[in-house]
Amino acid sequence: MIRWAGLLLILLGAGHTLGGLLLTAGRHADSWFTGRLWRPEEGITDMSSAMAAFWLTLGSFGVPLAVVGMIVLWLDRRGLGWGAGWRVPGRRPRCAFCLFV
Repeated sequence: MIRWAGLLLILLGAGHTLGGLLLTAGRHADSWFTGRLWRPEEGITDMSSAMAAFWLTLGSFGVPLAVVGMIVLWLDRRGLGWGAGWRVPGRRPRCAFCLFV
């Protein structure tokens, strides 16, 4: 079950990133690499279409989501539970929130 969760996270993250790139990269990739994205002419308060395309693709949650999926698969291959990496050793959690503290 954990393996499927990791694979699903990778699929969703990669699908979001690659799908967005297929839709927008052809029109806006030149502004990403020439520096117009990082120094916008209209200022930082107005979002250009190139900046919106960047935040839809490479700057979105897709890349970190795929990385979390890879971490879940890595933990599963080593026999560690999903909470083993995020719990303080020696502490017993009293509630669900305490698992991450």
